[in-house]
Amino acid sequence: MQAERPVASPCVEICALDERDICIGCQRSAMEISRWGRMSNAERRAVLSQCEERARAAGRLLTSR
Repeated sequence: MQAERPVASPCVEICALDERDICIGCQRSAMEISRWGRMSNAERRAVLSQCEERARAAGRLLTSR
């Protein structure tokens, strides 16, 4: 059985934290960014879901699913 590939980072190389410590590029918190490499795929998927919610709330979500 083949191992599952790691979920890719949502980094878009626009790395700047807002006043809430959320990256304006990928919508991850500073803690999520620093932990990304140690997260399981399930944790990464949960973070990506939160990033999508943050982007939508901030009016930054450009595409819909």
